[in-house]
Amino acid sequence: MSIDIARIASALDQAARKAEPLAQFSTSTAFSLEQAYQIQRASMQHRYADGERMIGVKLGFTSRAKMIQMGVDSLIWGWLTDTMLEEDGGLVQLKRYIHPRAEPEVCFLTRRTIDRPLTLLEAADYLEAVAPAIEIIDSRYQAFKFSLEDVIADNCSSSGLVVGPWSRDFAALDNAGVLLRIDGRLVQAGSTAAILGHPLRSLVQASQLLSRAEIALPAGSLVMAGAATAAEALHPGAHVSVEIAGLGESRFTCV
Repeated sequence: MSIDIARIASALDQAARKAEPLAQFSTSTAFSLEQAYQIQRASMQHRYADGERMIGVKLGFTSRAKMIQMGVDSLIWGWLTDTMLEEDGGLVQLKRYIHPRAEPEVCFLTRRTIDRPLTLLEAADYLEAVAPAIEIIDSRYQAFKFSLEDVIADNCSSSGLVVGPWSRDFAALDNAGVLLRIDGRLVQAGSTAAILGHPLRSLVQASQLLSRAEIALPAGSLVMAGAATAAEALHPGAHVSVEIAGLGESRFTCV
């Protein structure tokens, strides 16, 4: 099927820059998963052309239940850039986003280039450190509604991330408790085991996806392993924190 990849990519880029939502493309223009990733890459080229720097990747659908719900058998993934990185403990300007939501995550820092599919036994050898993190997701579509193809084209709703203190204690990731609080109130509780049973499995799947796309992820990259709980909507003035047992805490304030 023939679609205008450049037009859709440009529209998504402009929606993100202006924080103005647009209608789903899939309702009027059918496109495949492969074409969705082509749109994603074309849209990211606009960011790189303006000086943004790629700093890593984020993974989505790391819950088996979510995969079944969306009818897929593997993760989806998008790109992270330096302008998405918010300061831990700092202020997050909500005007940058359309309908932002926070998800508690595990963030990895790679110490070796990932240029081939990894096994679970190899995964930790490719990592420098791990940290508690918060991803700020923000779909560019109206009412936060989209198809699988739409969300992939939209860089998997990648918008912002806050990364807490780094640790080399990868053993702490095994079924660690995850708490998401807003204004001190517990709003989500879960476990790192919700991320494919163990967050390192996300790194393994990411290596497989990158290999199929013939992309190498450089050493020093961030890998957001996927959400440990459901996302929570953000509002001005909200104090948001995520605590992962054995790893520590990440936080920010919305303004």
